[in-house]
Amino acid sequence: MKLSVIIPAFNEEERLPDTLNQVFGYLDKSGLSGETEVLVIDDGSIDNTAAIVRARQEKNLKLIGTGRNFGKGAAVRTGVRQARGEAVLFLDADYSTALEELEKFLPKLEQGYDLVIGSRAIRGARVLVSQNLIKIWLGKTGNLGVRLILGLKVNDSQCGFKLFSTKAKKIFQEQTINGWGFDFELLYLAKKRGLIVLELPVTWVNNKQSKVKPLDYFKTLGELFKIKFNDLRGIYEKK
Repeated sequence: MKLSVIIPAFNEEERLPDTLNQVFGYLDKSGLSGETEVLVIDDGSIDNTAAIVRARQEKNLKLIGTGRNFGKGAAVRTGVRQARGEAVLFLDADYSTALEELEKFLPKLEQGYDLVIGSRAIRGARVLVSQNLIKIWLGKTGNLGVRLILGLKVNDSQCGFKLFSTKAKKIFQEQTINGWGFDFELLYLAKKRGLIVLELPVTWVNNKQSKVKPLDYFKTLGELFKIKFNDLRGIYEKK
């Protein structure tokens, strides 16, 4: 199965080199390198993010620029549009979840699941380095909102490790949220389209250089209500 790994990146000159080393180290070790393309989506960075990618020698590495900073959701969508893989995984640039988790994710697509999402909040998950208490509380509040407002039966909507089948890739054509709340929207679209979603535990390590600020949680909460409003307006109805 041809795989595309999408890494959205905004000003990631410090973290991206190690992440790419880890990614290609695993692909070479696992024998997946020849079947995998890695797409780094430079979301309008003003540092050396693009130069770091260009300097690498891997033939299956591709740099895609968005021109300016649109947001993580827009960056991932841009990557999916150009991805050639039958399956698409998006992976955070801080490598908080290691690519090795793929070994238990890929077989689930062959078993008939359309979308497999990583979770830090179910039995079997291991959080080796936690976020601060404020972010933990804000994250739990957000997940509660996802369940109450959108009716999604997931425990962790925001973990940056999600694998999409060929069938599930189509929901990106309907995605409208450019910011952090795009995860909510994709999961909501998956529910509306009858896709089979599986939540799997992962090992996760918080990076202290995280680009997500407390204020972003409140912006993302606003996007949650925007998704609900879009639905009430019929935006997500099939044409």
